[in-house]
Amino acid sequence: MTEHLSAAPIGKPTSYSRVTLSKIMTAVDVNLYGTVHGGVLMKFVDDVAGAAAARHSGGTAVTAAIDEIVFSEAVRVGDLVHAHAQVNWTGQTSMEVGVRVVAERWDSAEDAAVRVATAYLVFVGVDVGGAPRVVRPVLPETAEDERRYKEAEIRRAHRLARRRAIQAHREG
Repeated sequence: MTEHLSAAPIGKPTSYSRVTLSKIMTAVDVNLYGTVHGGVLMKFVDDVAGAAAARHSGGTAVTAAIDEIVFSEAVRVGDLVHAHAQVNWTGQTSMEVGVRVVAERWDSAEDAAVRVATAYLVFVGVDVGGAPRVVRPVLPETAEDERRYKEAEIRRAHRLARRRAIQAHREG
């Protein structure tokens, strides 16, 4: 696939890309065990990550990969769930978006929200024809943003190394 690259755009701070979506989970969201289906949360994660990627890149961005998603606590009907996303890292046409999902329990609303999932997704900015386009650099603002940026580079290196190893095995 040929990338259509133009002059590098001016970067935006990490905070520019931050997006939060919230949703009350209902009976239509549950699985056979009576908790919210993981697929419902995965779509929610993809939605908020896509909004952050589009905001940061200034246009359409599509999901290229879900690098990792970890479900740490069950979500129940009635929970108010918040998905927080931000762009952690950018390349020429791709970007990593980190997502943290927390739930406010309906039956203990005064308690602190519980972390229920964490995910890292890769998005690619695309033009109207669907071809990859240059995305603006992300500019980390805090020590936490710098940590996320560096960890995103590690995840990217692992993705690329895994891809090369699989390709070498197939050719081998």
